Amino acid sequence: MELRVLNYFLTVAREGGLTGASEVLHVTQPTMSRQIQELEEELGQKLFIRTTRSMVLTPEGMLLRKRAEEILEMAERTKEEFSSMSAALAGDVFIGSGETFALKKVTDLMAQIREDHPGIHFQIYSGNAQDVMERLEKGLLDFGVLVEPVDVSRYNSLRLPTKDTWGLILRRDHPLAQKSHIQREDLTGIPLIVSRQDMASQKAGNDYLDWFGRSYESLDIVAGYSLMYNGALMVKSGIGCAVGLDQVVNTTETSDLCFRPFDPPLEAGIVVIWKKYQVFSKPAEMLLERMMGVFGK
Repeated sequence: MELRVLNYFLTVAREGGLTGASEVLHVTQPTMSRQIQELEEELGQKLFIRTTRSMVLTPEGMLLRKRAEEILEMAERTKEEFSSMSAALAGDVFIGSGETFALKKVTDLMAQIREDHPGIHFQIYSGNAQDVMERLEKGLLDFGVLVEPVDVSRYNSLRLPTKDTWGLILRRDHPLAQKSHIQREDLTGIPLIVSRQDMASQKAGNDYLDWFGRSYESLDIVAGYSLMYNGALMVKSGIGCAVGLDQVVNTTETSDLCFRPFDPPLEAGIVVIWKKYQVFSKPAEMLLERMMGVFGK
């Protein structure tokens, strides 16, 4: 498979047909049609369902779309890494992160690096721990910033000198909003929205699940979220109250949401991870050195 042909394929998939794709890429329709047909023959699978007006991906086509996006992203990143090997320090650093205010510890270092080396750029991918680690394994990220509980034994890691606070995110008109702290017994009978990552976390040695104790199994969990922004929307709609971290969504006095910390307190550690034996670009290596210098003490 040639990268050029994969780009043709992705453009046809995005535009929904040859006409739009040929206009975007300035390639004739017959040429593009022939390349797509040869790609189908090479893979031995039909990639599109063709109609008079559009081309729709088959299940096999949807799989190839995902793989093609990863391949082209990796190819582009490789080009950028080699371009950054010039005398001037420049290039992109790719970071995946969960939703945590603690990321500011890292972004402050990024800002310092940008002052000294304006040719360095930072690309941040937001996702839960599973998403971030998957992209890290595929070489699409340099670093991951994860919220515990999470198993990072397969990676090199660096713990940030800060912790996030767990609590309840709820509407200001909810009865529990009158309390300054939320205790276990307050959650009885309350519809809850929780992180899908934490729902699936291992139970042994899990401070998050230990805080709830035996009552976790009896909680009224009505919905799950991967990103807190979506969880907050469900709270606003009245679906339930969300178990989440402080300072991730707007809970200031001007917001219709508020945050109430758990009592006894429950905190989450923040860890930066990267692949073992990772070969970094010069910009990524610089960020690692800065993090080790500040957080590794």
